Parts: sequence; structure tokens; C-alpha cells
Amino acid sequence: MNDRYDAGHGADGGGAPYELVGYDEYGRPVYRQATDQQAQHHQQAQHPQQAQQYDAYQQQGHQGYGYDPYATGGHQQPGYDPYGTGSVPPQQPQTPAYGSYDPYGAQQQGGQAPQQGAPYDPYGQSAHTGQQPRVTEQTAHIPQQPGPADDDPGPAGTAPDYRTEQFAFVEEPDGDSEDVIDWMKFTENRTERREEAKRRARSRIVALAVVLALVAAGGVGYLWYAGKLPGLSDSGAGTGTTTAAGAQKRDVIVVHLHDTTGGGTTTALLVDNTTTEQGTTVLLPNSLALTADDGATTTLAKSVEDDGSEGTRTALDTVLGTDIEGTWRLDTPFLLTLVDLVGNIEVDTDTDVPDPDAKKGEAPLVKKGKGQTLSGKMAVAYATHRGSGEAQNAQLERFGQVMHGVLRKMTSDPDAATLTVQTLGQILEPPLTDKDLGDFLARLSDRAKGGDHKSALLPVQDDGTLTAEASDSVVKDVLGGTAKSPDENAAVSVSVRNATGVKDHTEKARVVLLNGGFTFRAAGTAAAPESTSEVVYADAADKENATEVAKTLGLDAGSVTKGKVTGNARVSVVLGQDYDPGS
Repeated sequence: MNDRYDAGHGADGGGAPYELVGYDEYGRPVYRQATDQQAQHHQQAQHPQQAQQYDAYQQQGHQGYGYDPYATGGHQQPGYDPYGTGSVPPQQPQTPAYGSYDPYGAQQQGGQAPQQGAPYDPYGQSAHTGQQPRVTEQTAHIPQQPGPADDDPGPAGTAPDYRTEQFAFVEEPDGDSEDVIDWMKFTENRTERREEAKRRARSRIVALAVVLALVAAGGVGYLWYAGKLPGLSDSGAGTGTTTAAGAQKRDVIVVHLHDTTGGGTTTALLVDNTTTEQGTTVLLPNSLALTADDGATTTLAKSVEDDGSEGTRTALDTVLGTDIEGTWRLDTPFLLTLVDLVGNIEVDTDTDVPDPDAKKGEAPLVKKGKGQTLSGKMAVAYATHRGSGEAQNAQLERFGQVMHGVLRKMTSDPDAATLTVQTLGQILEPPLTDKDLGDFLARLSDRAKGGDHKSALLPVQDDGTLTAEASDSVVKDVLGGTAKSPDENAAVSVSVRNATGVKDHTEKARVVLLNGGFTFRAAGTAAAPESTSEVVYADAADKENATEVAKTLGLDAGSVTKGKVTGNARVSVVLGQDYDPGS
């Protein structure tokens, strides 16, 4: 245990007394030995008379010279012993009353010293009673630190209660300062977050503006390339739709459906516009006027039958201004197999189609209605059906519906589509190959599934020539070509129907007309013979041509009449029994 500094140094002690010089950083008192002051204390104890004289002198108003260990600057009461020895301190020179200096920097006001004769305890305890004396002097406060716990003065004559926990030191952290630092950090972080959010918002706005500008520029560029910008669609302008449509890339294949049972053919153009990514099936009427290899005017149906695929393809390129890459001859048995391979098709049928193998009165093979599921046999029957009194265009549009349904069920994978074509077992005409046809059908299938495939009927006039409407809506826009109907100054086309009852008379009439500079078109054989022949013209400008035809065939001039011609011929002839090939 540590001994007190004043242990064994009472009034009668032999050791040197100590004086209080301050407090350490933990609030403990610090002392030092004062030998000179001890001698003065002993002298006062040995000369009581001098002490009495000192008291009298103090009562007369003179300042004592005793040492105040707390440097209060007040009057020292006689008989005060700071160390509790009971000796009277020696008189000291008077010091200015500027307030005593506190060892922690606080200037203390002068107050009253402890009472005379009371022993002093450096830890603030009374030597006689053990109670904490209270004094009326003012306690010094350290700057920026809380004051003593008990500021209320006690009873008069008591000393202040000093405890170590009443002192706070500058070195100790202040909770308020930490709160201020945390608040500054929070404010700074929140400001940074706001600024970062503003920067991100500005970056997003700039990026969005750039994207919108690029999209707008791309859209305008596409419209300009496609010739769809306002003010550029005029066909008379140098940069109009004609130029843009002609610059587009198209893949075109012609398909001929041959009815091996009922006879006849149906023709369509399959078009894949790789620039606009649009697919179209262009339906071609059999009455379309073409120019044959010999320069004569013929029909599409007649060209397929007489000139074959190569001659027909060349004639179509000439009339429509297209570039057909190949011909796909699709006989009805192959169409049946194709529909079964793709797993049936869905078609909105417009009429009931009877079963050709069923007896009369049985249910139709194909029923009229939307979303009808057609098998291979049903699809063939619907594609080739032509009702009584219907125009050929009605049957042609049904074929277009079947082709659209096949494309929708066809696979979009080129390799799988090529395998489907090879499975059909048909022989394709050069230069078309299985792979070429498979790739082409796969692309069109992708268009049909995405809603980018349609069917378009090529409108033609009664004589088989193309109109301006056809040239604008189909030939120019879809095919990107220019219509070139046969020249009006070309040879006059003449359709001949044999009603003589003699089959060979048709061939003899054809030879005679061709030798006479006319174009021959067969119109079939009449069911029953007719007695007189007839030469009919529709346009008044063709009356002279009709008269010349009658003269060439050896018919009477009275057989020439004005009426309705058949097919797309300018003059129609019905050979009766009065026709004599030898005349």
C-alpha cells in the first residue's frame, strides 16, 4: 500500500513537511518537500508570543505573509496549517489579489482559507471527523468541461467536496464532436449520392437521345431506300418508287400445277423480296397474253402446253420484266405428298368441294368454312376445283390459298426443307436443284409464319393484255419490272373452235391461218356439230381483220358478225359443217 505524503509528519514529527504543487493527469495531488517553510512552522510553535503578536497585527489590518497553498490571494487566517500540524505559518509578503492559479489553467477567485486549527487533508478529508468539509470559496472550472457535480454551497465553514471523478480532461474524446463528424460524413455522402444520381440521369438522357437519333436516321434511310418518303413516290420523278423498287433484290421461281386427272395447268410466281423481307405469291391467269418463240401471240396456258417450261419462262420474263431463276413443275400427286409431309394445312375454304371418288349425294370432301384442316387429297381437290360457270380466276385463288397454307406448315430450316423436297421424289428441271428449292421454300416459310407473305392476283384484260393498274400494283411494286404486252401491230390472234364434227379440221385451219400471217389459238371442240360457220369480232377496228380471216378460211363474208370473242383473241371463229378445208 502507498503511504500518504504527510504520514509521520505531524506537529511533532521529525521529518520535513511537504507542500502541494498541483495535480497529475489522473487528478492525484502532487507534493514537494519544503524545508524552509518547516523551520518557520517550528519557530511559530516554539514562540507562541510571536504568534499572538501576529494575530494582533493581522487584526490591525495588515496583510499576512503566510503561504496559501491554493494561491487564493485572500487574507490568511492566523494559525492555519496547510498540513494539519497545528503550527502557525510565518508571515509572508502580501501578494496581488489576481486570483490563484489552478494547475489546470483555471484562475480561481480569492476565497476564505480553512479555519484555524483544522488539520488539512490533501484528499479533502477532515483529520478529526472524517467528513468532507465545505468551503464558501468558488470552485474553478476547466474550459469546455462540465462543472462539479454539486455546485450548491454547503453550510458555512465547510470545505468543498473534491473527488477525482469531478474532473474532465481535454484529452478525453467528446461524444458531441464524434456526432458532428458523423453528421458531416452523412451530409457529404448524401450530397455525393445526389450528384452521382444527377450524373447518371444526364448520361441516360444523352444515351437515349443518341439512340432515338440513330433510329430516326435509320428509319428515314430505309424509307428513302424503299422509295416511301413523301414526295418521292411519284413515278415521274427521277428518284421515285420505280428506281427504288428496281434496286431491290428479288428471288423469283415460277410454279406450274399440272392436273394429271382433270387436265389443265395453273401458274403462279413465288417471289421473295430479300430487301424488304416480304414474300408474295403472284397468281397468273391462263389468259395472260405472251409472245411465242416464233413471234406469234399466245396465251399462258397454251405456252405451258406447247412451248414447255423453258419457252414459258422466257415469255414471262419478256412480258413482266422479271428474271425468273427456275421452274418448279408440281404435278397434283406431288402436291398431295407435300401436304401430307408437312402435316396437313389450314385453309379458309370458300366453297364445298365434292369427292371425285364418291357417289352422288355423299358428303363433300371439303366443306366450306374458316380454318378447315385439309389433308393431301383434300388440298388437291380444293386447289383444282372450278365450279360450274366460275371464271378461271376463282380456281386460281384457291390454288394460292393452298400454297400459302403449305408455306406456313413448311419448316424454316433450309436443310430440313431440302430433305422434304428430296422426299417428294420429283425430278426438277435445270437449273433448279433440290437445295435451291429447299432454301427458297424455307425463306418463304419464315415470311409466311411471320405474317410477311401474301397472295396477289395479276389483273389482265379480256384480250390477255396488262392494264396500267396491273403494271403499278403488281408488276412494278411486287415484281419490280415493267409490263410489256405484245405489240398491237403484231399478228392478229384468232381463236378457233371446231364444230364440224371432224377432228382433223382444227389442224388444217391452224396451218391455213399461220400461213396467212395470223396467230392461231385453239378453243377446243364443240359438243355438237353446227351447220354454219361464224367469224366474230369485238372491236370495230378488228372488223377488217375478221373479214380477212373469213376470206383466208374460205368462208362466206356474211359469216362475219360483231359479238363477244372467246379467250384473249381479237377474232373468234366457230367452224361449222359448211367449212371446206380444200377451198
